[in-house]
Amino acid sequence: MWFAKGIFVYANQLEDELWSILDFFIIRFYFMYFSLFRLLKVLVFAVAIFLFGLLPAYTYAETEELRPHTNNPILAIVDGEPLTLEDLKNAQIHDAMVQLHQIQSQVLKEAVLTKLTKNHPELKLENEVPLPSEGDVVRFYENTPGIKEMGTLAKMRREITEYLKKFFRNTYIEDRYQLAIKKGWAKIYLQPPLEFKLKAQVSTAKLWFDEDDGLTRKVFLLEFSDFQCPFCRRVQGTLNKLREQYPKEVQFGYRHFPLDFHKEARYMAESVECAREQGKFWELQKLLYVDSDSVSRAKLHQYAKKAGVKNARRFKTCLKERKYKERVLNDLKEGMKLGIRGTPTFILGTYDKDTRVVYGELMSGAVSEENFKEVIEKYLSISRAEASLAQ
Repeated sequence: MWFAKGIFVYANQLEDELWSILDFFIIRFYFMYFSLFRLLKVLVFAVAIFLFGLLPAYTYAETEELRPHTNNPILAIVDGEPLTLEDLKNAQIHDAMVQLHQIQSQVLKEAVLTKLTKNHPELKLENEVPLPSEGDVVRFYENTPGIKEMGTLAKMRREITEYLKKFFRNTYIEDRYQLAIKKGWAKIYLQPPLEFKLKAQVSTAKLWFDEDDGLTRKVFLLEFSDFQCPFCRRVQGTLNKLREQYPKEVQFGYRHFPLDFHKEARYMAESVECAREQGKFWELQKLLYVDSDSVSRAKLHQYAKKAGVKNARRFKTCLKERKYKERVLNDLKEGMKLGIRGTPTFILGTYDKDTRVVYGELMSGAVSEENFKEVIEKYLSISRAEASLAQ
């Protein structure tokens, strides 16, 4: 009895011991599992907080990092290949980039000088910029081609004065800016847009010099103009000077680009083509630019007579039938394909006489003689270098 009871008690004790041991392992396993799981969750959460917290700072650091200016940035990565600004560039984009660069350059110069004046007072701009005198205004009016056709001195005085004020200020800023660069007080990273070469067909353009005169002109200045455009009229004097300076080196051509809002421009373009039949293209072209504000369709035959067109009936018939309507429209279409949107626009570059193609750059507006000459000399140097290598 005692034995049996002892066995029972022992069995109960053993059971309790076993359950105690089992409970220990179960509880330990539970807490171990729970702790590991919880620890894992905490770690994941902490890593997430770390990454998400760091990412904005990292992105901010990326965007705020100072880097030298590049004029050909990567705009996208497509299938692992970079797509740069140069890959997208056309004449319109290039023209806009050139204008933007001009604005950036001017603003940068003023910002550089403003920042330097604290330690270099000799660069101070205020109250030192010279103002144009009455003599400056008169000389500008007398010596600037095309300006007299725009009005009397009294009418143009205010515009000339404002222009000269801006010109004198920019010149003054440029002098101070170059001094700062020369002294090493500033290092400039802004660069102009990379060159953009267009391929322009000469096609039916009227040439200034005879192609059969025995001279080989390797540079071509191709003009797209509108007879009622004031800037086209203004630039004609500059072009005449260039023709006198480069009679053996540069060929000049004229194509039409009449704008829609100039109602008579298309008919004026057709009229010079009619005069071209009788060898008087340039004579009539010159007269129309001189009086472009007052020329009407009904008076075109009078101007043709004044330009030396002999066969008046032939000219009138040509104009009435609009014989050269398609030629003018073709000039307009080809100009638009090149990216031309306004006038005057010029394609200036090297010239292949055999293919009658100009490979060059686009220049817009009433370009100054100095700017034209700078680009002309560049292409003349290129053509001379190519000729030297070919020998």
